[in-house]
Parts: sequence; C-alpha cells; structure tokens
Amino acid sequence: MATSPARPNTEAGISKVIETLVNGLRAKNAEAVTSLYADDHTMFILAPPLQYTKANSRGMKGIEDWFATFDGPLGYEIRDLKIAQETQIGFSHNLCHLTGTKTTGEKVDLWYRETLCFRQIDGQWKIVHEHESVPFYMDGSGRAALDLKPETHAAPHAATHHHKK
Repeated sequence: MATSPARPNTEAGISKVIETLVNGLRAKNAEAVTSLYADDHTMFILAPPLQYTKANSRGMKGIEDWFATFDGPLGYEIRDLKIAQETQIGFSHNLCHLTGTKTTGEKVDLWYRETLCFRQIDGQWKIVHEHESVPFYMDGSGRAALDLKPETHAAPHAATHHHKK
C-alpha cells in the first residue's frame, strides 16, 4: 500500500472524511460511505460476524441492503468527537446516535461507541479500521446496555484535535 507525505492540514482531512461519512449515512449513499475505506480495511461493527476484512467485506451491496431496512430518513449524529493524528496515521473516537424507522415499523434509537483509524494512502485519508461497540451489563445476564444515553452537558459535533508538531 503506497502512502504519501503529510499534507499541510491533516486535521481538516480527517474531519472531512468523518463529515463525508456522516452525510453519506444520513443520505443513505452507499457509494459515498464505501469510498472512504481503504481496500484492506478491517471492521469490528455491531452487525455479525465478529469482523469484516477484505476477504468478507460488506461492500456497497451490504451497505445498500442495510439502508433498505430503513423506511424514510436515517438519523445519524456524532457526539464528543476526538481526533488525534500524526503525519500519515490518525484515529478518532466518539459516540454515535442512530435513529430511524425500520421497514417493519420498529423505531431505532441507539447510542453506541465508535473508533476509526485512518491512514494517508495516495494523498488521501482513508479509514483502515472501524470499531463499534455497546457496553454490556456486568450482572451476568449478557444483556447489551442499549438504553444508555450520553450525559446532556456534552455538545453534539464538538471535535477536539490532537497532533504532534
């Protein structure tokens, strides 16, 4: 995989990838979403299996199939965004809020955690790893804590950037 030298504003580049991802999800635009990932990315996302790699990538069809399970618009919000990067690698972590109505009529209102890892490839920031998770109650039940909400003092879309000089 070829990588390029650092560009002058690397923070803006990672922020732009995240903004494009959020807008692509809201618009149910599978092409916009999948274009942000490196060919050899790895995903540990909420949907089975345990991991997606180049060998079993969801690809555009998988994203389109998932979008088709929603009737109407898809709500997607990022909260408490933090970005850290060096010259050719970076990561972000945040809380995600997914809302919508499934084609079955079921309402979705889910908060989960997300970490994205980025690498500059041929002069563009690409997502090379994605990890989504929800906490589990530690009471022996094995139940996912799907009813949790972030504290109200946190501002949506607030980003903090860290980088080495």
